[in-house]
Amino acid sequence: MSKNVRKYVALSLNAVLSGIMISVGGAVYLLCENKITGSLLFSFGLFTIVQRGFALYTGKVGYIPENSPVYIIETLLTLAGNLAGTAFAAFLLLQTRFSQPLREKAEICMTNKTSDSFVSQLILGAFCGMLMYLAVDNAKECRKKGTDMSYVFGISVPVMIFIICGFNHSIADGFYMFSAGTFPEDIPYILTAAAGNAIGGMMIPLIKKITSS
Repeated sequence: MSKNVRKYVALSLNAVLSGIMISVGGAVYLLCENKITGSLLFSFGLFTIVQRGFALYTGKVGYIPENSPVYIIETLLTLAGNLAGTAFAAFLLLQTRFSQPLREKAEICMTNKTSDSFVSQLILGAFCGMLMYLAVDNAKECRKKGTDMSYVFGISVPVMIFIICGFNHSIADGFYMFSAGTFPEDIPYILTAAAGNAIGGMMIPLIKKITSS
């Protein structure tokens, strides 16, 4: 197996793991009665992804302006892997005693999101993308400075904000879609949310690049 093949296999597997971790966060949020508690527990998924170096689309897409064109292919591969991970996690959880409440709450969530206008879906995706970029970049800055408390705070708070506000996270919404059983009809929405995540995620890096040149 060549070096490039091993690289893309590893990326794909890490992307699947990220999809599973986001699904765990999505499941606890849907099954938790308290919205604030659910949003805090959801952030464990991103914390684990950043800490373990897994691959998450919404964590990678913001860095496209700082990388070569091949990075775009890696990001799209990550998106596919993430969605595969959410499909796998949803399938397993729907075989458990959580199946009915999980499906019912996921259906409500997806109905609210897909009945929204295209522009609204895109904008809400962009705000989520910006917050996810900040969460990952906060973690990078905190690692450099060795500030553990800020590391946890910098990841969890942006996640809590996007969850409580109801912004569109393409990977979490992928889990809700598979849990609700609305695949493949809701794929256009997922792609819109992913486009919004990309716009919002790249906004700060692009502005930094323009202002520093």
